[in-house]
Amino acid sequence: MKIFVTDREGQEHPLEAVEGWRVMEIIREYGLPIKAECGGACSCATCHVYVDEEWLSRIPAMRDDEEEMLDEAFDVQDNSRLSCQIILDEGLDGLRVTLAPSDD
Repeated sequence: MKIFVTDREGQEHPLEAVEGWRVMEIIREYGLPIKAECGGACSCATCHVYVDEEWLSRIPAMRDDEEEMLDEAFDVQDNSRLSCQIILDEGLDGLRVTLAPSDD
């Protein structure tokens, strides 16, 4: 299983992924620059990513708490999601996301 993560410089990284893991955990495990300050508790927006348009309909719907956190994020777009809220399953093999700009 793989996901493809585009960093802030535009370079795509194919990452081996583990079913049941959060996208944020995979990104962090590979050392890409994602803060993920709350560790996946959906209480910050430092794991903000943009989901590739073709994948938006395949990921679970956004919950209210995630939407509230994104209200505090920078550069939010229609395809913005918190990567800690996307849990990998077989249907997400090949998922493509891009790291959102950092606030620092």
